[in-house]
Amino acid sequence: MLAYISRRILILIPTLLGVSIIVFVMLHITPGDPAELLLGERATEEALFELREHLGLNEPLYVQYGMFLKRLMKGDLGVTIWTRQKVWTEIKHRFPATIELTLAALCIACFFGIIFGIISATKQYSVFDYVSMIGALAGVSMPIFWLGLIFMLIFSLNLGWLPISGRLSVDIDLEVITNFYILDAVLTRNWAALKDAVWHIIMPAVTLSTIPMAIVARMTRSAMLEVLRQDYIKTAKAKGLSNFTVTFKHALRNALIPVVTTVGLQFGVALGGAILTETIFAWPGVGKWMYDAVMQRDYMVIQGGTLIIAAVFVVINLCVDVLYAVINPRISVQ
Repeated sequence: MLAYISRRILILIPTLLGVSIIVFVMLHITPGDPAELLLGERATEEALFELREHLGLNEPLYVQYGMFLKRLMKGDLGVTIWTRQKVWTEIKHRFPATIELTLAALCIACFFGIIFGIISATKQYSVFDYVSMIGALAGVSMPIFWLGLIFMLIFSLNLGWLPISGRLSVDIDLEVITNFYILDAVLTRNWAALKDAVWHIIMPAVTLSTIPMAIVARMTRSAMLEVLRQDYIKTAKAKGLSNFTVTFKHALRNALIPVVTTVGLQFGVALGGAILTETIFAWPGVGKWMYDAVMQRDYMVIQGGTLIIAAVFVVINLCVDVLYAVINPRISVQ
């Protein structure tokens, strides 16, 4: 097991290297000049040249990438072009907000997706089966930005049930320890802040969960239908075991293998979707930060944020592979 995990960690290095090359090339072939955005359209050529020289943008691309790689090997992601703050410092401050939102969305997606998938499989061709699968298809088809705007219109502007943006109300005081506001509220026993943080995260989390929930529901239904047709399930029913025991103790555990794979992949999808969700709901995470960086051509922010998201995605996939052996002992990681 340790040897397998070590090999997977070593694969992380060339993966992140490839990601950094692709992102670097795409950034520099995209139209737009950070120096011109900083100084404005009326800036002189001398001023633009001096600023590009200061930022290292006048160097050939291979030199710029070599400088970035050299800093990266030292654990330095550089500084932002606009605020001149260290990228790593900004990521440490903002990434907990993105992880908190992504985990909340995945919890919603897994809970409802697995339940809907199980019920649809056990009641195949029923009204619930048709309705849930049509709902899953609609969930995959609806764009996140459109759904977020609809939720804001209904639940914030019309009904006034949920806050429209942010992580916490301005009149709520919270002692920040980990930058995970819900966890910090629990640790400090600040129940008013906990309630407010939960109310703020509900709408963006539900918006972000729609696509993963639909995919998890369809995968759970498909996997359960395949398992329920196996001979050992028929034998368990013949022995007089209840439908609940057969479904949850025997069928579900064997059907979870493809579902766990799907959830692991959807974590990466949710991290990517968080960029749109955070922008719509003004959620102060890495996603909104990277969106603003794209508009401002802040190369260091985009490169650093992409590398961190890619690293988290690879680590999550490693955890999913290890979970296989826990869920099904017949699987050997060798």
